[in-house]
Amino acid sequence: MTKRACCLMLTAFCCLFPDWAGLVSARPRTSVKTVQLRAENPKGTKSHLVLPYAFPSESMGVVAGVGGGIKGYGQDQLLVGGTAFGSFDSAVGLFLGLWDYRPSFADRFFFSAQGMIGHYPRQRAYSTPFFPPGVPFPGSNDSDEKEFAEKSGYDNWTDFKLEFVLPTGAGRSDALQHVRLKGGLLVSAPIGGKQWNPVKSGVTTIMLRQFNRYRSFETERGNVEATTHPFELAIGYNNTDFPNNPSFGSSQYLSVTHDFGWLESPDDWTFLEFEASKYFSFGTSDWAKQRVVALNFWTGDTPSWDEHLNEKGLVTIDHRPPFYEGAALGGFYRMRAYPQDRFNDRSVIYTTAEYRYTLQWNPIAEISWLRFLQSDWLQRFGFVEGGQV
Repeated sequence: MTKRACCLMLTAFCCLFPDWAGLVSARPRTSVKTVQLRAENPKGTKSHLVLPYAFPSESMGVVAGVGGGIKGYGQDQLLVGGTAFGSFDSAVGLFLGLWDYRPSFADRFFFSAQGMIGHYPRQRAYSTPFFPPGVPFPGSNDSDEKEFAEKSGYDNWTDFKLEFVLPTGAGRSDALQHVRLKGGLLVSAPIGGKQWNPVKSGVTTIMLRQFNRYRSFETERGNVEATTHPFELAIGYNNTDFPNNPSFGSSQYLSVTHDFGWLESPDDWTFLEFEASKYFSFGTSDWAKQRVVALNFWTGDTPSWDEHLNEKGLVTIDHRPPFYEGAALGGFYRMRAYPQDRFNDRSVIYTTAEYRYTLQWNPIAEISWLRFLQSDWLQRFGFVEGGQV
């Protein structure tokens, strides 16, 4: 629940603050490093925001909190943000993050770190340590939606990543991409998208990531151990015009994630994944200043997966990721109509199509006491998606 809650809270002001769009970007986890100059910002690359929020949640009750951050102070691309919240159902949490710190001695490396501590009254786990043969296990594609464990408890995580921007394409002369915006849309030259050629166009990034999550659930069939300490090695190629809000071009992402089974991790496991996106621009209209169709495809497999019978004749699975990692669907990013991590299994395939309609009309920018939100546009969207584990 925690990462989804964090994203919901931070999205509340990121949607209104386009400069910070990368703060809660979905996968892929590599990103193009940009320095953004908004025509509406007299401070140049510097910006800051503090925003209170409140929303109802099935798992936490009515939540209230405050989030905020600063960007462009110290380094033009550097972002620091955080949020704290509580609920009437005794949920409480604190999130802090730093994104895209550039060491002075290595101008193509960028370091990001984020973490969260929280206690939640209702945490769900669509998983079980063992199950009878011939019966769909909780979380599988044909499983009963009521097959889950729900307990109160802590859910704490940390996430560290180091990215290296290759000296190719748009990143040949500088790892940072300098862009100019007006009304939230790109007015400078596109970063990529006109041709698919990593040597000449777009930005290619290599990432090493280490993350940790501490969770545990008690079920009628035994404890579900959900603590993990894996590493991820990935390469991403973003060949879009403006990665924070693309209108044309494409992106690809390939990664391998492995937990060595150390510290509190109950098992070692490996997960391979590939993701691709494509964007088509349909230009402007009388009511829209941008119309875009976005397509996305994602697939993954767990080659370490070992399903066998235990001494009691029940099926158990070893060398698998926790239910919320690997081949999982449901929640904030994929199969959004379902609860977080509702589906999880050895393999996954997922695809979606989204229509994004950016309005010419932006009433928030016209209200003087709301201008601190720095809202450059309002966007309507519709999507269809499908997937299977």
